[in-house]
Amino acid sequence: MTATAPESTALYDVPGPRTRQRHRLYAAVSTALILALVGWILYLLFGTDQFTYTKWMPFEYKGIQELLLRGLGNTLKAFAMAAVLSLALGTVLATGRLSDHRPVRWVSTLVVEFFRAMPVLVMIFFIFVALKVQPLPALVAGLTLYNGSVLAEVFRSGVNSVERGQREAAFALGMRKTQVMTYVLVPQAVRAMLPAIISQLVVALKDTSLGYLITYEEFLHAGKLIASNLDYDLPFIPVVMVISPIYIGMCMLLSWFAQWVSRREQRSPKTEAVHVAPAEPGTLLPGGGPPTAPRL
Repeated sequence: MTATAPESTALYDVPGPRTRQRHRLYAAVSTALILALVGWILYLLFGTDQFTYTKWMPFEYKGIQELLLRGLGNTLKAFAMAAVLSLALGTVLATGRLSDHRPVRWVSTLVVEFFRAMPVLVMIFFIFVALKVQPLPALVAGLTLYNGSVLAEVFRSGVNSVERGQREAAFALGMRKTQVMTYVLVPQAVRAMLPAIISQLVVALKDTSLGYLITYEEFLHAGKLIASNLDYDLPFIPVVMVISPIYIGMCMLLSWFAQWVSRREQRSPKTEAVHVAPAEPGTLLPGGGPPTAPRL
């Protein structure tokens, strides 16, 4: 019996036995290097006494725990406000960029390109210092302007990614542009936009840490207070080891939520294929059998 050659696909050739062996070798070497790196980092941490009881003792105090929880709550509050406002601003700007009116399209494009090019920290500092805004509104405003501009491009690209025939067919049925966008283009574009939207929300969540630069008492600010104001040989590394996994966990939770929504959309009855029953013999006319040629 002769072995069959591996089949090819449109994207790549299915690896053969030798290629699979090389892939396993690369995976083993990469795993060994990662484990060696982790071991070296742990060696350095143990060598600098980062796991001593003295440096971890502050986390046993109720005041320290309340400070961290309060900072985490402030971070989530700023993120929730920035996320909602960014989605709203992105929708408005994307609608303007897709408008048929040239002045509206030009103004929206100018706003999007300007705030996309501006660093987030510069906008936050300008709003906080020049406009004399409180820390929370300044942080939310800076995050909203930047992430809303990026999301506007995501929304516009998602709508334009829908096949042109969908738009033309809807207009041919006599639908207005608002109806075409609402009932035809946007529902299809949402599935393509969802990963990019969640990725940008993750960026907004991480950028809330910039609030400590304007004295907003968010999660990173709380960790900075613990590391700098306690007389325990500056437990900076333990604070980072406590705060970092929480940030990573929140970002992973957002990614998991995006995957859950995507799977739910795929299982939705509106997106599942409709089962068509096989054709069976039957009558073609309501009155009886199929028509026959008249007898001469």
